[in-house]
Amino acid sequence: MPAERGRPRSFDTETALQRATEVFWRHGFKGASMAELTAATGLSKPSLYAAFGDKESLYLQCLQRYGAQQVELQTQMLSDEPDARRAIELFMRAMAQVQTDPAMPGGCMVVTGSADCGGSSTPEAVEAALRGASGGTEQRLLQRLQRAEREGQLPAGVNAKSLATLFASVLTGMAVMAKSGQGRKKLDAVVDAAMSVWPPAKHVAAKRK
Repeated sequence: MPAERGRPRSFDTETALQRATEVFWRHGFKGASMAELTAATGLSKPSLYAAFGDKESLYLQCLQRYGAQQVELQTQMLSDEPDARRAIELFMRAMAQVQTDPAMPGGCMVVTGSADCGGSSTPEAVEAALRGASGGTEQRLLQRLQRAEREGQLPAGVNAKSLATLFASVLTGMAVMAKSGQGRKKLDAVVDAAMSVWPPAKHVAAKRK
């Protein structure tokens, strides 16, 4: 049986998805053109549709792949460091590095995609997937802060949920800044300011007595 026209013999699903992800990460759902997607994946339009479905289906697969990678990466970074404050700070600086890495699309795929939400040209399934993905980082931050509470690294009066929302909001703002061309130095300054709200060690020690 002859190979499908336009589909290279060396076609690899994971490689194609990674390249398509980078296009969507850079431009969002609406901003990514089929011409850019076919050029990035090396597949013709019919072959792209045959392999992944339409543009909406391809985007959802890319978003799911991106989300799974982020869950694994973020969970590990937040859980490996035993000191809660240091874990959060290292996590935010790592995100700043990824967001400003010139070899990467810049910013965050979820934040970039969410900027499209609310318009009639964005499919409902895409909007729903982005809404679901947008809360993931905040939830992982909350889980780490709740662990800090259990381990006595936060005073009893601190609202872990509010603190998680604050840090997640800062990360979203950092992604927007990175997308607009702000560099790592500027984002690190934002992290410095965000971490200044962390209760000082002596405060925590005093609460333990």
